[in-house]
Amino acid sequence: MNSTPRAIRPHIVILGRCNVGKSTLINALCEQSVALVSEQPGTTTDPVFKSMELLPFGPVVVVDTAGLDDQSALGQERVKLTERALRKADIALLVVDRPDPTPLEQALIARLEKGRLQTLIVINDRGEAPRATPEGMCVVNALTGHGVRDLKERLASLLTAFYEEQPLVRDLLTGTAPVILVTPIDKAAPKGRLILPQVQVLRDIIDGGFTALVCRETELTHGLTQLAVKPQMVITDSQVFKTVASIIPEDIPLTSFSILMARHKGDLAEFVQGIEAIPRLKPHDDVLIVEACTHHSQEDDIGRVKIPRLLENKVGGRLTFTWCSGPNFLANLSQFKLVIHCGACMFNRKEMLARLDDVRKAGIPMVNYGMLLAYMHGILERSLKPVASYE
Repeated sequence: MNSTPRAIRPHIVILGRCNVGKSTLINALCEQSVALVSEQPGTTTDPVFKSMELLPFGPVVVVDTAGLDDQSALGQERVKLTERALRKADIALLVVDRPDPTPLEQALIARLEKGRLQTLIVINDRGEAPRATPEGMCVVNALTGHGVRDLKERLASLLTAFYEEQPLVRDLLTGTAPVILVTPIDKAAPKGRLILPQVQVLRDIIDGGFTALVCRETELTHGLTQLAVKPQMVITDSQVFKTVASIIPEDIPLTSFSILMARHKGDLAEFVQGIEAIPRLKPHDDVLIVEACTHHSQEDDIGRVKIPRLLENKVGGRLTFTWCSGPNFLANLSQFKLVIHCGACMFNRKEMLARLDDVRKAGIPMVNYGMLLAYMHGILERSLKPVASYE
């Protein structure tokens, strides 16, 4: 936890045909051997992610991908992984070896433009002397390093111009009253540290120049008595929403880490609309539960046990649950009546928005953990008031 989490770094995804120099370029950008380089087509299989500092902008992730024209036995699967990496992209670097794009490259450029993805076309010139730079392109020699510094400066300038870090909570805070963060410590809690959403919210509060009190739900009542002024907001882990709501007076704004993440990573209004699908669920309906990270399921796990139990109690019968975790997302969503997603702290905003787009196109409502739990405990309206701008 000593470096900026990958999920809040802009992602620069390197694309191109086989053997145009993508892996050589990522090595040159990072100034170290990150990706295997070979004249053999199809050397890069899985995407290679490398966190680095792109000065003067700051922390980024650079991603090397397999060739888009990979014709090897596993080529189609490799291209799928490249497509998956592209969903995370804030900037696409299309590496070519000539000024005139091939039909494949032309199709990709058109697709990137349609998706409004910031794109830089990089000519990897392997000749002795550098070419004149065609308009709108960068020329580098990834092997010798010629032009790489200029490319870095252009990337940093581009990111500085368009990439705006979304605040988690500090834009909702005013004055000097403290914020209370309620962080239960259970069997699933990591040893020796807080979970990522809690860390990110705490840091955002500090960055905004505000103060915070952090406690478990078991010490919340005592914590309130230690404050000279009323807290301006209480932010809780969704799993103890009901307990915290019973302790915190109605005149103190209350929300959850998960709801803040929904606002930060996705489309809060769309998640709110998805809540309407819950009372329409019937026994045996299909429900997809999605988690961004992969972890060992614990007893009373929120996604595997608590949420299914709450939903089945409300529906009055068994539901058919499917679970999906990590970077994989189901291609066919048509069977599901509802998709329930975690807070997505391990994803960048681009990937979460891509998933929302998939679900939207399939016509399936989607909610996140925190909003569902607030709804099930009858406190959704209260928990949304601090982020009421979603309306």
